[in-house]
Order: sequence, then C-alpha cells, then structure tokens
Amino acid sequence: MMKKVIAIVAGGDSSEHDVSLRSAAGIDSWMDKEKYDVYIVEVSHEGWVAHLPNGKRSAVYRHNFSFKDEWGRDIRPDYAYITIHGTPGEDGTLQGYFDLIGIPYSTSGVLVESMTFNKFALNQFLKGFGVKVAEDVLVRKGQAVDAQQIADKVGIPCFVKPNAGGSSFGVTHCKRVEDIVPAIEKAMEESPEVLIENELKGVEISNGVYKTQANGVRVLPITEVVPKTDFFDYDAKYNGLVEEITPARLSEDTTQRVQALTGAIYEILGASGIIRIDYIITKNEAGDDVINMLEINTTPGMTLTSFIPQQVRAAGLEMKDVLNEVIAEKLPADI
Repeated sequence: MMKKVIAIVAGGDSSEHDVSLRSAAGIDSWMDKEKYDVYIVEVSHEGWVAHLPNGKRSAVYRHNFSFKDEWGRDIRPDYAYITIHGTPGEDGTLQGYFDLIGIPYSTSGVLVESMTFNKFALNQFLKGFGVKVAEDVLVRKGQAVDAQQIADKVGIPCFVKPNAGGSSFGVTHCKRVEDIVPAIEKAMEESPEVLIENELKGVEISNGVYKTQANGVRVLPITEVVPKTDFFDYDAKYNGLVEEITPARLSEDTTQRVQALTGAIYEILGASGIIRIDYIITKNEAGDDVINMLEINTTPGMTLTSFIPQQVRAAGLEMKDVLNEVIAEKLPADI
C-alpha cells in the first residue's frame, strides 16, 4: 500500500511565522516516516510553497492544495497537520479552506478555531460554564480610549495584549495608568482589537490535552512556568529565559482539579487535535488555590523544547505515537 502524504502546514502571516517553521521542523522529526511521506508547506501572503527533500521549493496550487515533487509528479496531500501560530491557521481561515476542498486536518473546526483565537469572545463564552477568567476590557481600532476608566475597571497593574495573537508579541505589562494608551497602540500593530486584563498574581501553568476514539480525552501532565523576565514574554518562551517544571509543583488536589477542568473545556468546545490551555493559580482569602484560565492554544508550539513534547515525555508517551493517534482520528485508513 502506498504511503499517505502528510503536509505540515506552517508559516502564516503573523509575527509568529518563524516560530511556526520551528514547530514544523519538530513535528517533521517525530512523524512516522514508515507510514507517511511528509512535506512542510509554508504558507504566507507572498505565496504557498512545498519544501522538497532536495532543498527546492514547489509552488502549491491552491484550488486543490497540490504541488509537484522533485521528479515532477503531482502530489496532493491526504492530510494537513496545521502548525501555524496565528492567522490564517489558528483563526479558522485555513480550516474553512480545507473543508471546502475535502482535506482532513489536525485542528478543531472553523467555529472553535475562530472563537479560541479571539480571547475576549472565548472568555465570555467560557464564563457561562463557570470558568474563572481575568476581569477584562476590549478596545477596537478607532475607538476612543479612556485610560482611567479602563484602569478603574481592571485595576493597575494590568496586561494589554492583542485580542488575536500569541507568543506575547505586542503584550505590555502596564504598571501606571499613563502606560495604557501607548500599550494599546503597540498591541494594535498585531491586532485591530486589544484586550486589557487585570493582573493575576500566582503560579502560571500550562496543560496539554487531546482526544482519540480509542482512549477518549487524554489530559497530559501539567507544566509550571517560572519566567526570569517580568512576565512570560517572547524571550521567556523562545530564548530560554524561563524555568519549566513538568510535572508542576502543585498539590494533588489542585493538579486533579486543573486536569479535570482542562478535559471539561476540551469537551465543552468540541475541540479536536492537541490543544494547550494556560492558567494562573491564585489564592482566595481562605488560602485555597483558585484556577484562572488565561488562554487556549489550538496549534501549540511543537519545537523540541515546547510544553507539549515535555508533557508527552512526562506521561511516558512518545511524540510519534501521539501524532499517529491524532492523525488517525480524521485520516481514513483506506485512502
């Protein structure tokens, strides 16, 4: 039987383009090459190209997502593993495209992707299910801004961030009211909508999860994040300025509560593939742990040192096996 063709779709049009390519290299290194022929397809506004084994690039025909291989043969992938961090791979755009042309993919569908990419919309949705999130305010491009009014609602210090985006591009930790407007302008460079949230002080953690028909929802061990910077910014995430502890140093009770919440959110959303949910653990007046959701990453980082590979190893699993399970969920065996 011929091998199935997997396209690892990476790149995108956001500031996370290069980070996405690093994730694609990680995924490629874990792919089961005995089962699949694997190509990295780089997507951007400048064009879509497939990376060929000989180092050359082959233009992708967007009407059916096909390209020529190094011998000039037509290749049309059977499955797309999307690892774009940001638009158009994490906001529902590519998911709609693949739905239209009939190619299965690794992530959730259009609705879940677009909602989880919009932090404000996600917060309002999950509040209805009792999920605790930070107090927040949304500002849209062209809207008048009253910094004092914002500060009165969310408090100071606060975080100003793009409403759609990731990897901490455009995020500012505001410690004074007068910092808010410049921070909003900075965040507007990444997104036409900006979210301002009150600062929650506590232990930041991250928890991966995926689901298969054979095993149901599998919640991975939790990672504790201890940044050496002011907050978990780009340098902390990608330049080593952070201590990452897996499994996290939480009580057994809090660990179980976080993992139960992670699994519940996955089911509430009707998510697919591997997602990662970030939280911060604060204390209430009685000194008990309070779980606050920060954001959901539906195409989480997959470099060799990213959280998901760490958590998979801590669970005693192999990335190759996990990827095989995820792909098998939507890729028919009889192609």
